[in-house]
Amino acid sequence: MTQITNEALILACSAIGAGLAVIAGIGSGIGQGIAAGYGCSAVGRNPGARGDIMSTMLLGQAVAETTGLYGLVIALILLYANPLLGKLS
Repeated sequence: MTQITNEALILACSAIGAGLAVIAGIGSGIGQGIAAGYGCSAVGRNPGARGDIMSTMLLGQAVAETTGLYGLVIALILLYANPLLGKLS
């Protein structure tokens, strides 16, 4: 039977953590879709307020996108710049 080394365990857990971090992109995609849908329905009800609605919707989508970007950054750090490997003794 082969032994699992500390480095292999850290790499495996980092890959699992990176996969979980990327799942954060699902929430931002759903949030952006909901914002766009409500923005379209608001413009349909009041076409005169199109500029205000669009700017507010785009600001909301930018805020929703930050969650996905943070998840991507964490995943890339875990996969390529793994800070846990330096802690091995």
